[in-house]
Amino acid sequence: MYQQKIDLAGEVCFRPNFWQTKGRINYLINEYLNLDELRDLMEELPDQFRDPQPRQWSKITWQDINPDDVIGIELNIFLSIIKGALDTEAPIRGYTQASRQARAFPCAFRRRGVARQYLEPIHPSMAKFVGGSVSADGKMTALGLWEKEERQHTPALIKIYQQLSHDKIIPQPKTAKVYQARENPYQDLYKHGLHRVATEYSAVCLYIWLMSHTTGTTQQVLGELLQDEVNHLTKFLGMGMWLYPDGTEQLIKYLLNQIHTILPVSSESDAKSKSTLKSTFQRMMSVLNWQSWSILSQGELIYTFIWTLKQMYHWSSQLTPEYLQSCCASPEFFGNNNLECDRSEIIIF
Repeated sequence: MYQQKIDLAGEVCFRPNFWQTKGRINYLINEYLNLDELRDLMEELPDQFRDPQPRQWSKITWQDINPDDVIGIELNIFLSIIKGALDTEAPIRGYTQASRQARAFPCAFRRRGVARQYLEPIHPSMAKFVGGSVSADGKMTALGLWEKEERQHTPALIKIYQQLSHDKIIPQPKTAKVYQARENPYQDLYKHGLHRVATEYSAVCLYIWLMSHTTGTTQQVLGELLQDEVNHLTKFLGMGMWLYPDGTEQLIKYLLNQIHTILPVSSESDAKSKSTLKSTFQRMMSVLNWQSWSILSQGELIYTFIWTLKQMYHWSSQLTPEYLQSCCASPEFFGNNNLECDRSEIIIF
């Protein structure tokens, strides 16, 4: 007698068609990105400014990971995606410090010619959340909460890869881009923030899609990674909407443009675009061996991108300036943020 198997993505389908995988993707989005969950993640930000505590993972029995956990996708393709993901996750220190640097260089200090890597930030509490604490001579004195959570990802992906392939793997991390300050620190931060939101958003979508094609312990591990990415995406997006209340429409257009760059219908000129803003997804998908994916798998992930964006937009449209103020503001922001730059000068495209 047939017994239905249920996992973190709903009903398990070992030979799924598009509609069955779509159902599992929808289930995951409703489970991990529901409005109550996103609200709770946003509202815990003030507490994490005061007393940052990394989220604890559930207990994982790593030896239970096996090839039968992968469903509806060839194992070698799955492994190539895991390898690309761990190479992308690996340079977390570079990402956190680039983000911290992008929150620096206030106009008044630059005019006085004080040139060092970390100057008075736009939002000290958020800078500490992302990049930790740095001494006057540039040495790390405390890890940021973002780094504490994200640095668990590469070892977890390595364990998945090695358990499924029985081969050792050495990460080949990509070099994190260093963001140089220009005339308007708010524009520097906004452009960098677009990259960070796009990267967290794409990680959320990738892990949702991978979870729809896995079960068992492999899926459990990916679920832990997904929860971290949803947490960080929520906070970065909410903080961005607070700092740039008129930027939401541009962000949505930007993410839709990112999705367009990986569609098969994208023009050759689009594919060869030299704009760093327009190539974020292209670079990421090339690392994930996108060209080797089947049309079905590509369609599933693109669907995940669109449906996740729809959910995040629905959530973000309900956030009022007063609500964001209660979640994002800190005394240090108002006490130290004496920037004289005009936010209205921000131009993204």
